[in-house]
Amino acid sequence: MLSSLSRSVFSAAARVLVSRPLPVLASRGPGRSLCRSLWVHGGASSALRPTFLNPHRGFPAVSCGCGGLHTEGDKAFAEFLSDEIKEEKKIQKHKNLPKMSGGWEIEVHGTEAKLTRKVSGEKISVTFNTNNSIPPSFEEESQEGQKGEEEEPELISTPNFVVEVTNLDSNQTLVLDCHYPEDEVGHGEEEEESDIFTIREVSFQPTGDTDWKENSYTLGTDSLDWALYDHLMDFLADRGIDNTFADELVELSTALEHQEYIRFLENLKSFIKC
Repeated sequence: MLSSLSRSVFSAAARVLVSRPLPVLASRGPGRSLCRSLWVHGGASSALRPTFLNPHRGFPAVSCGCGGLHTEGDKAFAEFLSDEIKEEKKIQKHKNLPKMSGGWEIEVHGTEAKLTRKVSGEKISVTFNTNNSIPPSFEEESQEGQKGEEEEPELISTPNFVVEVTNLDSNQTLVLDCHYPEDEVGHGEEEEESDIFTIREVSFQPTGDTDWKENSYTLGTDSLDWALYDHLMDFLADRGIDNTFADELVELSTALEHQEYIRFLENLKSFIKC
């Protein structure tokens, strides 16, 4: 009796399954979708559901002949970048990098720049990198200025820079790590006598080595005697590294950073398009 009852229940279930097709997952109607643009929402009457076996019904692609994936979102992104590049080039202050006074020779490799000059048996080099060189305070002021002012504050690049002074006779190199304090950037006429950059660390390093030796004694200036610090600043000024140099370095670094930003946008546009 039990076996006949089981066969009856099984036969009834089978008839239901045959007469009523299984529901299709994509035809649930409104609700939480599995993945945006991967599934096409529609009713039960849709003839062909998009699946991984039917990729032509998946992402809306823009054909460019390169064989890569391109969506309508990529197309809108590329159009946005085109407009952004035009605007950045319109406000670009220097089409070519500005020159430094004092006979400095400049060498640029991407975001890194090196200034060199020789003075009376000494070789002086100044190296800086424009990456992360725009102070956060200027970025915040720029965002706040969009609300209340028509013109945005000009972004300036104030990179840390390393001065290397090599005595050509003794082949010793004195290294001074310098930076721009945020409260000294953009000083006014009444503050012309103050230094707009400071020395953070001083050390001797092997001449010609690209990597600093960790076991070389490094003198931090936070607790340095003020008279010794003033002599170090005078030492730099005598070699042409003073407020005028620091101002020109800011202008050079700002132009270089903006140039690299535009190049990045152009490369990003090319990457998105193809």
